[in-house]
Formats: sequence, C-alpha cells, structure tokens
Amino acid sequence: MSLEDVVNAGTQAHRTVLVTGGTGYLAGWLLVRLLEQGYAARATVRDPARRTQVRAALAQHVGEDRASSVEFVTADLLAEEGWDDAVAGVDYVLHAASPLGFSGGEDLIRIAREGAARVLSAAARSGVKRAVLTSSAVAAISDDPRPYGVETVWAAPSGTPARRYNDSKIFAERDAWRLANETGLELSTVLPTFMQGPPPGAPSKEGSVELVRRLLTGGLPAVPRIGWDVVDVRDIATLHLLSMTSPLAAGERFIGSGDWLWWRDMARILREKAPEISRKVPTKNMPDTVVKMLGRFNPQMASLRLNLGKQTSVDGSKARNILDWHPRPAEETVLDTAAALAAMPRLDADQASSSKAAR
Repeated sequence: MSLEDVVNAGTQAHRTVLVTGGTGYLAGWLLVRLLEQGYAARATVRDPARRTQVRAALAQHVGEDRASSVEFVTADLLAEEGWDDAVAGVDYVLHAASPLGFSGGEDLIRIAREGAARVLSAAARSGVKRAVLTSSAVAAISDDPRPYGVETVWAAPSGTPARRYNDSKIFAERDAWRLANETGLELSTVLPTFMQGPPPGAPSKEGSVELVRRLLTGGLPAVPRIGWDVVDVRDIATLHLLSMTSPLAAGERFIGSGDWLWWRDMARILREKAPEISRKVPTKNMPDTVVKMLGRFNPQMASLRLNLGKQTSVDGSKARNILDWHPRPAEETVLDTAAALAAMPRLDADQASSSKAAR
C-alpha cells in the first residue's frame, strides 16, 4: 500500500458510499475509485447472484481484499423494497442506475423517473450528506440555434420514441432537483457526454462500448456520418467523487465532456494505432440514405439518423474550472477501450462467429 493509499484510507475509512446499479459500466468504475480512495463501498444489485461477478471484476483493479469488502443490497428501481436498507448508515449516495438506450423499452422513462425518486427519497429520509445523480449532457442541450450545451440550459423532452432515452434523462434530472428542493437533500448532478473506456468487467452488448466492439468485429460494413463528444468513463467516475465531496459542488450541475470524434475518426484511430486488432474495422463511409432506410426498421438506427452530420458541442469548462477535473484525450480512451475488448474472450468468439458467417 502506497503512502497515498494509507492517507486516503485513514481519511475515508469511516465514510460509506452507496452506488446504485452495482453491475453497471459506470458503477463498476465508481466502486473502483471509492475503494482506491479508502471509502467503505456499498452497491445495489437486482440479482444477488451477480455479487460474485462484481467482486471478481473489482478484484482485477483493486485486489481481492478490497473487492471483498464491498457490501451488497438487493433493490430494484421499480420496487420500494430494499432502498431504506441500502441507504442506512450511508454518508453519500451515487445514483448511477438507469436503463440504457433501448433496454427499458417503452418503460424506459418510467424506470428512470421512479428509480431516481425512490433512491433520492430514501437518501433524504436517511439524512445522507449529499447525493450525486448521473444525468446526461443531452439534458443540457436545447433545440435552439445556440452552438453548445451548458449547465444553465435545461433541455425540453421531445416526446418521440426515437429520443426516449434522452427524455428519460431529462425527466429524471428534473424530478431529482424538484425532490431535492422539497426535502432539503443536498444534490449534485453529473452530465456525461458519450462515455467510452475499458469496461471494469465483462461488457454488456447494450453498453456504450458496443460501438467499439462492433467496429473491431466487423459488425458494420461501413461507418455512418455520426459523431460524439467522447469522454472516458474512468474520468466520469472521478468527476462523481469530486461532485460528491467538494463544497463548491453542492447544488450544482457539471457537464463531463471530452473531445469530439466522428465515427470515422474512431475507425481511423483504431486502424492506425492498433492495427493488430483492427483488421475488421471498416474503411468505407455509410451513405446517409442507407442510415435513413435502416432507421425505418431498426430503433437504434432510427435514433442515429436524427444526428446525421450534426456536431453538437458542449461546454465542459465548469467542471474543469471549479473542480479541477481534467479528462484524458479521447484517442487514448478509444484505444484503451479497444485493447480491453480485444483481451476479452467474448470478442474472440464474436470474431470467430463473424468469420464463420462470412464463409
């Protein structure tokens, strides 16, 4: 244990932090950062059988002793049971649990809103020092002509199926601030852009790293004219902890942004900087007409076609200036994501499956 570890452990050893959605992509890195800094960590899971999987993933980063110290509570965003137990004796709450993309179907908005209400209401009843809600940068981007998103902007929900995920984030964050005002709960929110970075454990196909996985395995014959502001999930985890403890973060929203990359830029980075694992990465661009046609049948493509050729910028200077938060370059994030995925057995299996299908 380093001197820094000893100091952190002594400072934070008696502070307990609850992370919701313990099996999630961001939640895994939140747990890693908490354990690294000496906090006592607790996590919620819907399925108690997955506790072993989470501990095994954490052990890769912080060792078995620290990983085994994590407490687990079974709780579901759509059920009342378990939440008071989850927050009992907790100093801080990091609410990262929320349905991804299309995983919630038509109930995605309801799950996000009811989940945030249950978690934060329980936190308020328990008297936690502060809660941090994971929102999204889409909640700070309006449809007016302004060229960037900023924390003072409150996006309006679209009410359209193709933007159901965006709406879930917008509604949930609005509800959270309303609840905080009504209960006196001290709240901060983190609004990440497009998160990439190595998964803390085995990735889900519904996760954001599915994009890089599909590039590596040849899951797409060409790349559409789509881009994102890419930010590293590890840096977003750090931003959550800064938002949790800094006196300057109370009652504030923080956009967590990185560098803008078009999908073709990501493909180029992989081909040029990681050629040994990028043999299947496409070199052709997908015509807009093809994306629009596919969007008629595929809900994910329908969502993509809304942003064809659009570069939406956000202003992430607030987190940098107030919290001294500095994200790593997006190119580094893309390469780290690819390297982690390439080292996982499932990617090898997917590549073999794609090869068989091609033959």
